[in-house]
Amino acid sequence: MTTMVRSPSFGGLRRWAVAAVALAAAHMAHAQADEARARKIANGVCFMCHGENGESTSEIFPRLAGQHSEYITKQLRAFKSGERKSTAMAEMVAKLTDDEMVALGRYYEKMPTTREEAKDPQLALVGKYLYHNGNKFSGVPACASCHGADGYGAANLPRLAGQLPGYLFTQLKQFNKRQRTNDNVVMHTVAEKMTELEMAAVAEYLGSK
Repeated sequence: MTTMVRSPSFGGLRRWAVAAVALAAAHMAHAQADEARARKIANGVCFMCHGENGESTSEIFPRLAGQHSEYITKQLRAFKSGERKSTAMAEMVAKLTDDEMVALGRYYEKMPTTREEAKDPQLALVGKYLYHNGNKFSGVPACASCHGADGYGAANLPRLAGQLPGYLFTQLKQFNKRQRTNDNVVMHTVAEKMTELEMAAVAEYLGSK
């Protein structure tokens, strides 16, 4: 005996299509609301240090444009919990909800990045070698082994390409001195093997990528 398989009725397909469209519209409306909320926070608070579109021009403050959303969210949470120390940032994130942190991460990830020429091309060449090859004499590993040949990192590894050299140099020194402890402990063992010249060279190279 042959079992007959009934095809979905036109009415059933129509109801399914209407529900799918409604769900997609709801998701889009939610995303637009989150983006609007993130833009309001960014333009009202964050821009003072990080620039209007996350393109900081001060080497004290990192560029956020093009940074991975997950990484930005992780850092905001760490500032709020106190896991990452910063008096200024602790105050800025104190009232942010988790949803707002996620929205800010997504907002800045979409911002366009810019590339600048190295101010010290020779130092950048040294940095390029170190970034891709490390220093076998002192045990410094190649940065590219984690952060990628292009310096774009991954979800929980920061994009380093295009970051301000002065900021990168400061962070490496903080890892070396254990003043920054919220990220991968591997960075402690890497930074402690680097000379300040090597830190400056890698930072100069990455700033021009």
